Amino acid sequence: MHSLPDIYPRPDAASRRRPLVLLSAGLLSLISLLSLTSLAVAPAAAQVAAPSPQAAAVSPDIIKQREQELEAAREQQRKTTELQQKLKADIAAIGQDRSKLNQQLIDIAAGVRGVETRIVDAEARLRPLDAREQQIRASLDSRRSEIVEVLAALQRAGRRTPPALLVRPEDALQSLRTAMLLGSVVPELRGRAEKLSSDLGELVALRKTIATERDALARDRDRSKDDQVRLAALVDERQRQQSAIEKDMEAEGARAITLSKQVDSLQGLIAKMEQDVKSAAKAAATASLQGAPNGKPNPGALKDPARLSPAIAFASAKGLLAFPVNGSKIRDFGGSDGAGGVEKGISLASRAGAQVTTPCDGWVVYAGPFRSYGQLLILNAGGGYHVLIAGMERISVNIGQFVLTGEPVATMGSTSLVASILATTASQPVLYVEFRKDGTPIDPGPWWAANEGEKVRG
Repeated sequence: MHSLPDIYPRPDAASRRRPLVLLSAGLLSLISLLSLTSLAVAPAAAQVAAPSPQAAAVSPDIIKQREQELEAAREQQRKTTELQQKLKADIAAIGQDRSKLNQQLIDIAAGVRGVETRIVDAEARLRPLDAREQQIRASLDSRRSEIVEVLAALQRAGRRTPPALLVRPEDALQSLRTAMLLGSVVPELRGRAEKLSSDLGELVALRKTIATERDALARDRDRSKDDQVRLAALVDERQRQQSAIEKDMEAEGARAITLSKQVDSLQGLIAKMEQDVKSAAKAAATASLQGAPNGKPNPGALKDPARLSPAIAFASAKGLLAFPVNGSKIRDFGGSDGAGGVEKGISLASRAGAQVTTPCDGWVVYAGPFRSYGQLLILNAGGGYHVLIAGMERISVNIGQFVLTGEPVATMGSTSLVASILATTASQPVLYVEFRKDGTPIDPGPWWAANEGEKVRG
């Protein structure tokens, strides 16, 4: 019988190191995988370890969380009180200075719309990120058994120490068989572990990006709330001052709504208002006299917040006007209205509660509900031009009032209020805008600015 060394020749140094090298590579993958896997399995672990409602009620962590929420509410209340006091002081400082009030309104309205734009952009960036995160999580969930298998294999390999080669024949044989097995298995495990690590690494990066975007979004929303409060206070002051000038404004508004029920068309409404409602008739007469300045358009004239007539003739403002609300165009002039007719204006889908501003200078000749248009605002822009804006939830100007380009005049609701659009776009507020020349609807396209830098601002 041959001796042990003849059958099992003594391995050289490289052979003895091979299992250890392979194990080391597997363990490195294990460490990386474990650190990243904790992020993916945390939600599931949290569900498993979630305490019962009775336990949560007395949990110190829950109590601490409630205390933090209460403190946050108190801080928010304190900030609101401070903001209200500052608003009162600002309004008192403005006093009866109409130009200062107008300028503040236009500036804050522009700021609100700027924040609205950033919110929309942030939400658009978050949608694909959230979708990719869900895709990766679904992929990892579907491979949960594979993750467990890889981790278990690496863990077993890491715990098994190499036996002394020359103690017993069985140990030497087992060592060599283990080396051969690891030589074929570990590379596969490493590949699977690297794929899982790559997915988990992308998930971690996505979560960081999403968290950054959501933090910025939260800051913009907080700022928007503060600006909306400030804007509402200034609008109330503007209307209070206007009411002091026009003593019979409330009665005029009620009369206008009564008369609006007696007509069936928009042109009939315009004619009725400018003929039978004193404040609207006065505004129309003023528009005829002052509403068409001569000469080339001078956008610099829009910087005068004390003006009482249009700074630019409407006919000369082509390519300069901004949409009255932030949103996307869903219907264009001349297109199908969905009922066998053609569109006489454009429709803009907006965010709920979005701020509506005037695209041009003009006199308000109607403000209130009208048939299937919801809340309707009609401006006489002078020179025979009228601008009709419909679909808002609330209008904040009165008949007879002169409004400036970019001035806040209304607020959108949460759903479409224009009957012709409600049937197809019920889940999103929609603003309808129509331009008319001498009573006939015209294409507003030439008037809209090509980009943000070309839009006129008050």
